[in-house]
Amino acid sequence: MESEELIRQIMDEVMKNLAKDQVSFAKKPAGANGSAGSVSAANYPLGEKMPEKIKSATGKVLSDFSVDKVISGQLTAEDFRIAPETLELQAQVAESVGRDTLARNMRRAAELIKVPDDELLQVYNSLRPYRSTKAELYGIADGLESKYGCTVNAAFIREAADVYEKRGRLKAD
Repeated sequence: MESEELIRQIMDEVMKNLAKDQVSFAKKPAGANGSAGSVSAANYPLGEKMPEKIKSATGKVLSDFSVDKVISGQLTAEDFRIAPETLELQAQVAESVGRDTLARNMRRAAELIKVPDDELLQVYNSLRPYRSTKAELYGIADGLESKYGCTVNAAFIREAADVYEKRGRLKAD
């Protein structure tokens, strides 16, 4: 079986099983991530209609960004990381037009903002078939949950570990 087909089968099973567990991708109440009120497609594109709400992880607003500031060194790579609140606004826009899957992805991404890039890459590599044992995947999920508060992503990883176990895709102990 090709890797791509295997991944599709695994993801199909994960998605079917999500409804059976306590995992929730429910819409967060307005303001839950620091956004005042809800936004919709009427506010899109946010950068044009609500530029003051678009923030980086370092707190800079959209108007703080310019080529001159990059050249002068006033802006660093860290300044270009998106803030979780900005992803929540994007999720609300997606929901307002019925793109619930995109909204869930935005919220999962927002949860992962706090995770350092090198650690995130390790998680990604660990999730590939035959790379980790079930215990290792559960350990990764526990670490993401306890260190960074990534409850949705941790549940997603645990679910993947369970599916890998059923499919025989875990690394041998």
